[in-house]
Amino acid sequence: MSTDFPYILTNHARKRIMQRGISLDWIVRVLENPDHEQPDAEDPELFKAWGYIPELGNRVLCVVYNETSTPWRIVTAYFDRAPWDR
Repeated sequence: MSTDFPYILTNHARKRIMQRGISLDWIVRVLENPDHEQPDAEDPELFKAWGYIPELGNRVLCVVYNETSTPWRIVTAYFDRAPWDR
């Protein structure tokens, strides 16, 4: 993984990102310029950020992260439907 990655990945996130073929660049892009963000419904320390990934036909990537830690801790990431379409 890149030494320039400005976030911490939990072991769970690292495993899921590799399994799902998710690029660290996509995670950074979604966190730095999300199309939608909202607090997690179950854990008040977590936030969710969604963003379109043009390289994958505009699939929507959801990144779950803890912004109370420094640097932010990535909990997981997965492809999802756009939350604003639900």
